[in-house]
Order: sequence, then structure tokens, then C-alpha cells
Amino acid sequence: MRTDIVHAGAGELTYEIRNIVNVGTKLQKLGLTVNWENIGDPIAKGEEIPQWMKEIVADAAMDNASYGYCPTSGVLATREFIVAERNAEGGVQIDPQDILFFNGLGDAISKIFGFLKPTARVLVPTPSYTTHSSAEAAHAGDRPLTYILDPNHHWYPDLDDIEKSVKYNPAVAGILIINPDNPTGAVYPLEILEAIVEIAKRYDLFLVADEVYHNIVYNGTSTAGLSAVIGDVPGIAMRGISKEMPWPGSRCGWIEVYNADKNPMFAKYTQSILNAKMTEVCSTTLPQMIYPKVVSHPRYSEYLEERIRRYEKFSNIAYEQLKDLKGVLVNRPNGAFYMSVCFEEGILTHQQTLPIENREVRALVESLVGAEGTSVDKRFVYYLLGSTGVCVVPLTSFATDLQGFRVTLLERNEEEFVKIFQTIARAIKQYLGN
Repeated sequence: MRTDIVHAGAGELTYEIRNIVNVGTKLQKLGLTVNWENIGDPIAKGEEIPQWMKEIVADAAMDNASYGYCPTSGVLATREFIVAERNAEGGVQIDPQDILFFNGLGDAISKIFGFLKPTARVLVPTPSYTTHSSAEAAHAGDRPLTYILDPNHHWYPDLDDIEKSVKYNPAVAGILIINPDNPTGAVYPLEILEAIVEIAKRYDLFLVADEVYHNIVYNGTSTAGLSAVIGDVPGIAMRGISKEMPWPGSRCGWIEVYNADKNPMFAKYTQSILNAKMTEVCSTTLPQMIYPKVVSHPRYSEYLEERIRRYEKFSNIAYEQLKDLKGVLVNRPNGAFYMSVCFEEGILTHQQTLPIENREVRALVESLVGAEGTSVDKRFVYYLLGSTGVCVVPLTSFATDLQGFRVTLLERNEEEFVKIFQTIARAIKQYLGN
């Protein structure tokens, strides 16, 4: 074309979590049975939505108001409900105007990063959930700026690395925290959160916290929301119903803005996000309407607790299956429903393989791993998929140089879950020649 129409950051928009589905689907057509352990969709893995919750949704669908626009910021009664919940927890106090609903947190993430000045950078974790790291990099037209999550220390943020990254790069305007973390399943102790807040305060930064898994914490761990620790530092927390309720197809999430009144520039920035949402009119009405009714239902706590107990049990099964393997580093997940597994540096090569009986499947896998620039952990993931049917995601897809993979804990059938992780363990041993 006579004028370049491609955004400078277009090359940074990648999402391997979904891309690998295309590979798995092609292999399915060749006769391979696939276990989809790549994407965090509880519904796709057979989560049973209770009848009482469906009835709340069905009743709301009979209300004419659910078919109309709602206020741009979101249904007022729902925002008031969230405000009452948050303010009762202590910490920074908010009002309904501090809450803004989106069509899923992907929509929120796009606008949070997209309406920053291109030269203003947000420090994101590495490994990092792809939607965050890609959006931050795309807005700046450059690679994401990252701080280390340490696999040798429970995947906790490296505070010294955060401090140095902020101190020596004046372009950094904010820090992203994902807690509980995707992709690692880490849950951050209070003292780590307080230390990050202190760094942000000292260097005059704002904070963004992805807290979509806030209420999915187990194995005796605990944490705090950003509102409880932020003090007078400007910040944004992101929450939603996709994972907790769970209703990922609702595409319903929201942000909570903290301390905008204490910083005129931050207030102007968050107002620009609201203005952008006004051009879309509003987010989907029905999921917002039902949220207070669902989470305040007498049976909701019991339902959520049953799911959490299952994730806890399965996190320990997965950990026990993989923790003693030579050549890998494994941390037990303590929140969300993911596990990240690292291979020791240098242990993966471009010569390693797994046996694949189906010739057509083998030919397709070999063509994929032979592509120029294919990372060695992606090679392992493709061979694992072709050989065993287990579909996971390469760890290098999460803005990190660490070689490994992310797998979910969402399989509901315990016998099948054990089988999947036994299969992964055997494949690793065979792949590494152990």
C-alpha cells in the first residue's frame, strides 16, 4: 500500500495459548486424541454450573432491562455492591465512580495500556500472562519491559530486579502485579506486595494489579488485594467473573481505580479510559445485573470452596508427579489453576524427539519443529502433543527466556488428571533420556 498501515507494535501481539489450538485441531483431524490442557476455561474442561446459578441468569434474561444499555461505567447497583464489599475489607475507600466495567479483562487490558503515552512504560512480570505483556509491548512498539519472577523462590517477584528496573529506566511509569499469578500459580505474601507498593511510592509510579483469581487461593497460603496495601499510591485493580463464577463466555470484568484524586495526571489518564468506553456506550448488561445475586447467594461460598479444594488437591497431585524429575524445576501452585514447569538451562536441544506412531501426525510435527526460530521448549511441546495428545503451552510464550511449559489444573476427573500428569512425567524422562 502507498502508506504503511501497520502499527509499530503489531508484531508484539501474540497469543500462543490459542495459537497451539490450531496445531492441535490439525492433529485431531489426523486421528490424534487431544487433552486440552492449554487454556484456562473451566467450562471447556467440564465444570458443572449449578442449577441455582443458571436460574439467576435465566430470571435476569426475563427482565427487559437486561436487553438494554446500562450506564457506561456499569450497572449502578452492581458497582454499589462491589464498593460495599471492598470498603468493608478496609484499606483505600472507593466510590461507584471509581469502578468501570468492560467486556472481559482483555478489553480492560487493551485500554489500560492503549491509552498510555507510548513512551510511558509499565513493568510487567516475566513470565507474564500474554495479554498483558503483548498489550504493553504493542502500545510502546517495542519488547515488553519485565521484572523477574524467581522459579527458585516460589515464583515470587524479585524485588531487587524491580527496583533496578525502575531506578535505571525513567520511562517506567507503572508496575503490573498478577496475583494470584498466571502462568505460575504463585500467590504473593503480604510483605512482597507492601514492598512493591513502597517502590512505587518512592519512584512516583502507579500500580496495576490483575486480581481475577483473588478468591482462588489454597494450600494454606493467603494474600491481600491491592486496595488493602496501596495506601495513597495511584493504582488500578482488575477483577472479573470469568474464572471465579466461572462464566468466561460472559466477557464481564471491571477495574477499580484507587487514589485518582491524589494525582491529577493519573486522574486525567483514567478519565481517558472512561471516555474511550463512552464511545462504545457500555459493556454487556446481563452479566453485570446477576453478579451481586450470584456471589451473595447462600450456596455460592460452598460452591466456590468445593472448586478450590479440588484445585488444591490436584495441585499437589501434579507437583508430586513432576517434582523429582531430573532436569526440571517445579513449584507447587498455590492459587489460580495453572502450573509452570521449567527445564534446566541448556538441557533442551533441537535434536530431541518423542516417538509418534501416526506417520501423518509425525510429519506435521516435524514440519513445525523444523521451522526457523522455533524455541526448544516449543519443540518439546509439539512432540509432547504429537506423541501423547497432551496439549500444553510453551513457557517462552509468556514473555520469558525460561524454557518450559504451562499446564492447567482444570481436568475434573481425578483418574484422568493423574493419567495426564503421569503421561507428562514419562514423556519428560524419555525426551531428556533419563
